[in-house]
Amino acid sequence: MASPPPEFELYGYWRTSATFRVRVAMALKRLQAQERFVDVDAGEHRGEAFLRLNPMGAIPALVQAGHPPMTQSLAILEFLEEMQPQPPLLPPDLHGRARVRSLAGMLAADTHPLITPRVRKYLQGEAGFSDAQWRQWQVRWFGTGLAALEQRLANEPQTGTFCHGDSVTFADICLASIIAVMRVFKIDTEGTPTVDRIMARCDAIEAFRLAAPHLQPGAPAS
Repeated sequence: MASPPPEFELYGYWRTSATFRVRVAMALKRLQAQERFVDVDAGEHRGEAFLRLNPMGAIPALVQAGHPPMTQSLAILEFLEEMQPQPPLLPPDLHGRARVRSLAGMLAADTHPLITPRVRKYLQGEAGFSDAQWRQWQVRWFGTGLAALEQRLANEPQTGTFCHGDSVTFADICLASIIAVMRVFKIDTEGTPTVDRIMARCDAIEAFRLAAPHLQPGAPAS
């Protein structure tokens, strides 16, 4: 008997940090989605078809049959957590959940938006940034975000094997999503031993490995 079709469609792009987050969360919760490739470099996210799903033109969008499209990766993670509570990606206690959401927000809301393709398009098209200046911009804001995260992780007692305690949470997924994009652009930062230790643990988990940008539809063959 043939397997039933996936319950979800995930509109994503191979190297986007936000799509990476959703891929990892769905894999951890053993949920399947048919991924629909949206070519950001070719401007498909600004086309009429995708703008009907998300008027902001931002990737990803998660579509469940019979329901409006879901956008914003953190909102999608919250939806998945409520829909499929096991395994939990948020701690059971109120303060723990607040801390995890705060760490995730540092990465997904404060760091990631500064290095998106639309920011690059504006800086290079309107502000006259060269390729070298754009790279300096990336290094600056990736480094700033990870340095702030490192300070918290190294000094807060709630940090464990992972960003919070000894199991994967939203915070680890968001951290890995930033590192995944840094690897695409071959950007390294120094002085983040706690971040590096946690990332090594994430890299050992299949859900993270299979979400790697170079394994996704549309990724360059090299």
